Amino acid sequence: MASGGLQLLGFVLAFLGWIGIIISTAMPQWKMASYAGGNIWFILTKYCCHLTAVVWCQASLSCLVQDSLFPQGSLQATRALMVAAILLGLVAVFVAVTGMKCMKCMEDDQVKKMRMAVFGGVIFIIAGLAALVATSWYGNRVARAFYDPFTPVNTRFEFGSALFIGWAAASLAMLGGAFLCCSCPRRETSYPPTRGYPKNAPSTGKDYV
Repeated sequence: MASGGLQLLGFVLAFLGWIGIIISTAMPQWKMASYAGGNIWFILTKYCCHLTAVVWCQASLSCLVQDSLFPQGSLQATRALMVAAILLGLVAVFVAVTGMKCMKCMEDDQVKKMRMAVFGGVIFIIAGLAALVATSWYGNRVARAFYDPFTPVNTRFEFGSALFIGWAAASLAMLGGAFLCCSCPRRETSYPPTRGYPKNAPSTGKDYV
């Protein structure tokens, strides 16, 4: 039988990771303005996977507002991976709930029920990997632009809070999925019973010629 405690712990961790992936995708702070190099500009930035809004405010309070969409293929791939992670997580929730030991459904077939829980854990792991690849890819682009000597100081950016939430959420989803997979014990190998042979009884009589 599956370990109910480990199974429940894995589902809770994976579910929290999935919620974190949704929050990370919806948050606009994917990268924040950097003030490195004694920057005298006050920059209000909101970067997300869909829209970029940059407000440059100088000391004279003259502001320039610019809204632009990102047509880069890498950003589109990041957005697609995050959406795929959310959809996979949704499927994993329903599949894992069906295979939970505490649920009443599919009680007549315990083997199939355990397989559903393991399958849900695998989907959670895939969803976490998709979110991890997306956030790491985006973070790598931010870091490369920050350390690029040709990037103007006033346009350098650092990691936003959405990236950190995405990394933590992806880790939780993969960890919870791994717990769900490990909650199903291996089948014990059954060996045929060994045959016992009767021992020869010691002869108590005497041999006569």
